[in-house]
Amino acid sequence: MGLIEQAAKRLEELKRAGIEVPVAGDEAVAAAVASRNAPATPSVPERAMRTLVDAPGPFRETGQADASAPASLSADAAVEPKRRSKLVEIDLARLAAAGYVTPAAPRSRLADEMRVIKRPLISNAQGKSASPIHAANLIMVTSALPGEGKTFMAVNLAISIAMELDTTVLLVDADVARPAIPERLGLPTDSGLLDLLTRKDIDVADVLMRTNIERLSILPAGSPHSRATELLASEAMARLLEELAGRYPDRVLIFDAPPLLSSTESRVLATHMGQVVLVVEADRTPQSSVKGALDTIEDCPVVMTLLNKIERSETGSYYGGYGGYGGYGYGQ
Repeated sequence: MGLIEQAAKRLEELKRAGIEVPVAGDEAVAAAVASRNAPATPSVPERAMRTLVDAPGPFRETGQADASAPASLSADAAVEPKRRSKLVEIDLARLAAAGYVTPAAPRSRLADEMRVIKRPLISNAQGKSASPIHAANLIMVTSALPGEGKTFMAVNLAISIAMELDTTVLLVDADVARPAIPERLGLPTDSGLLDLLTRKDIDVADVLMRTNIERLSILPAGSPHSRATELLASEAMARLLEELAGRYPDRVLIFDAPPLLSSTESRVLATHMGQVVLVVEADRTPQSSVKGALDTIEDCPVVMTLLNKIERSETGSYYGGYGGYGGYGYGQ
């Protein structure tokens, strides 16, 4: 059987296997396909799992051939299928009962307070500030001391920003020593941030969790590591942040980071951030602790201090108490 006949037969087999192939008008392309595979022709099921090299757009996303793919591309060059992040279900009723903002919940004072808090952060992230802010879409939420409510605020801030119509949010559990986000959201503990920094066999999509809250994804802290601080300060971390921040133009990254005065990870992480939100517990955190915490992040372009656990704000609304899943009352 000649090369042309072999090519015609091979293309027919590919079509029967459900694989669309570029249609070429000249015999040279068909001959090239047959010539490439003449020594050993794989079975039809094996060929059905293959894709075109460097095929654009939808092909890589779905495994379906793109009609615009160049006819000169090899019809059976092996390409690793695109990895898809896992979909996880957050119990929104449980979350709302715990005092968190949820997309479908009725308007509340806590939700209104979060709108006030997020607005300047989003404005900076979108480049609308008076002067450009480097890495403005990287926002770290931390505190001076443990127990001041930084995880509560990080989760609420992430959900509130995800409720925007034109912004996607990646919530990163960067409290690598004491990760709290999976437990708060009722999600499994899994590989995450530290694994991306230590393992070459996994991709971001392998550890990312897409949620049932539209435009909100979660990156867990990952496996504990004795050199977590050094990993967060590494070039690998800088490259990872650049990839995460630049993958989508509308993405904001929220990092739930450890307290500044009881760990070193947050101080290292702050060097990568464009904005920092320092959560301060009202009537508890000493002024000296707040000052000490601010001194550790003085090089960050934007630092916002957020007073938490107060009975009323200046606008007369209640921020809400923090400390588990207790009830939240709202002042009038």
